[in-house]
Amino acid sequence: MRGDLGNPRMLRVLNERRLLDHLQEHGPASRTDLAKITGLSKPTVSAALAGLEVDGLVHLVGEVSGRPGPVTSLYDVNAAATHVAGVDIGRDWIRVAVADLRGKFAGRRDGRNTALTSAELALLVGQLCRAAASEAVVDWPDVACAVVGTPGVYDPELGRLEFAPNLPGSDLAERLRAEMEVDLVIENDINLAAVGEHTHGAGRGKSNFALVSVGTGVGMGIVINGELYVGARGAAGEVSYLPATEDPAPPAGDALAHGATEAVAAAPGVVRAARAAGLSLRTAKKVFAAAASGDRVARSVVEAEGRRIGGLLVAVAAVLDPEVIVLSGGVGRNLDLLGESIEARIAELGPLRPSVVASTLGDSGVLLGAVARARTRAWELIFDARLP
Repeated sequence: MRGDLGNPRMLRVLNERRLLDHLQEHGPASRTDLAKITGLSKPTVSAALAGLEVDGLVHLVGEVSGRPGPVTSLYDVNAAATHVAGVDIGRDWIRVAVADLRGKFAGRRDGRNTALTSAELALLVGQLCRAAASEAVVDWPDVACAVVGTPGVYDPELGRLEFAPNLPGSDLAERLRAEMEVDLVIENDINLAAVGEHTHGAGRGKSNFALVSVGTGVGMGIVINGELYVGARGAAGEVSYLPATEDPAPPAGDALAHGATEAVAAAPGVVRAARAAGLSLRTAKKVFAAAASGDRVARSVVEAEGRRIGGLLVAVAAVLDPEVIVLSGGVGRNLDLLGESIEARIAELGPLRPSVVASTLGDSGVLLGAVARARTRAWELIFDARLP
């Protein structure tokens, strides 16, 4: 390492990275300001900016005059130097965004997930990616990298997804790589939702928080000391497999495939509970709409769902003690209807009182997290290419 640090090219790249990291986070700055902030000499800053400008990674964005001395030039990251892609593969929808190096969406496409096989799903994702790139006026092969969020856990050694019963085929990861033909990272969707929340939502500025998603499935993303925590094998947060204590045991097949908590608390479980109560409603969204309009039976179903979620949140709080728990997903973000029963169940279970808020990112949480991850990956690739 000492030999590397004495390498002039290595030192130049490290200096460039320091400058780019500051510009990326704080925006335009002058050479003088960058020298003060980074502790580098003005000649070193000037040389690094010149190299970055030649390579298109920074550009001149303005000048400051009207004070003693020469006109001061302002530099910033050239966010359009390259683009990245984020992909959210859900059971019903696929969402794709192509974004610049600051995470600004330049193109987006959403499409129904109608695929019955892994080959069909990979083809559909590829088509949406290329359509989003076309909207962004970017050639798809020029996209630096893509991050795909899916249910389940990606096993890099086996090259396949585990714990993803809602997606077709065990070879989906392999087919995605073949179809997309760019640097590709596959991540758990709820982990990416936590990244999105940490970057743009209720987790912003929080060092320790958890995102609990209750929708077509149940999952959790964990941020500890400002970093995503995934565990030894990537399965941290798979709370769908926690025992379900609020209800009789779910059908054995559902519990094994989806987890006991997911079988009763996710959207299909809400629909089953509504039908058992005599309501002929086909979606959890309609159950919540009926409850909001004052239907007593629907309200009782929603109250029971809130108690299930409350029990889950106490388990989360007992293990992680987060600053805040963010509820997301098509079911979870209905905190206006669920909040009272969640709080009542939490109060019954002991002295822990986690702060619970609803996500404000809507259906874009996973996509925003995927783009944030892709931006980080793109910078890694850029600087790997610049290293000696």
